[in-house]
Amino acid sequence: MNFEEELREKVGGIEKLLRSYLPEEKGCQKTIFEAMNYSVLAGGKRLRPLLMQECCHLFGREGREIGPFMAAIEMIHSSSLVHDDLPAMDADEYRRGRKTTWVVYGEDMAILAGDALMIYAFETAAKAFQKTDRPDLVGECIGILARKTGVYGMIGGQTVDVELTGKPVSEEELDFIYRLKTGALLEASMMIGAVLGGADREQTALVERVASDVGLAFQIQDDILDVTSTREALGKPVGSDEKNEKKTYVTLRGLEAARKQVEDYSKRAEAALGSLPVRNEFLNRLILTLITREK
Repeated sequence: MNFEEELREKVGGIEKLLRSYLPEEKGCQKTIFEAMNYSVLAGGKRLRPLLMQECCHLFGREGREIGPFMAAIEMIHSSSLVHDDLPAMDADEYRRGRKTTWVVYGEDMAILAGDALMIYAFETAAKAFQKTDRPDLVGECIGILARKTGVYGMIGGQTVDVELTGKPVSEEELDFIYRLKTGALLEASMMIGAVLGGADREQTALVERVASDVGLAFQIQDDILDVTSTREALGKPVGSDEKNEKKTYVTLRGLEAARKQVEDYSKRAEAALGSLPVRNEFLNRLILTLITREK
């Protein structure tokens, strides 16, 4: 089985896993369940649960508790996209080739769906306690998930991003935004996988640094694609950063310098990952594919 076939198989497994943890669309609050499920099942790379799974494999422990965390991280990511697309944020009408949640269900229901997914993610992650003989590891991972999601992680990055929209932004500020807004959930994914896989604290800290560099490279590549790709290829509008007056590495430093940044962060992540005494060739290939993607 080649890499592409293995990737499709693993993503297919993640799709099945996600569906098993999503709420049934019934009852008086059926509409919110429909909006939540529409948001999560919109397709995508399933990058975060995939990285979590592969980091767990990297360190060798079975990690039976990982399923709820894989579903939870994708719910949190989907929640952030629902809110990002809102008229008060990026005002995007398409994502992954179809109408965004607020366009389909209304702005009010989209806000509630984003909120609901965020809370439901932690309810889902807590189900890992029922699957483990290491509740200490599950507790540690819930702490990681909360920290990397909240004001010291993704939401903190989003806050600074919103406040600086349309204003002069330094490279230091942009780096801060990217490390939190994009990098934090990637860090959570890889760290949780490492912890559940049996990594020690030093190894988990190294994985966090790798994920941080991967997150920066991934986001800068996203900036590049926003000015070089098409809506058909990306499944969402291009040029939205310019439309929303957002500074990016491309607008700050130019296209070629941004490409060099992607290369530099990628090499640093690859070198750090290679310093571990264990290897996962699929994980190495996955990271390379993600940060050199064209869509």
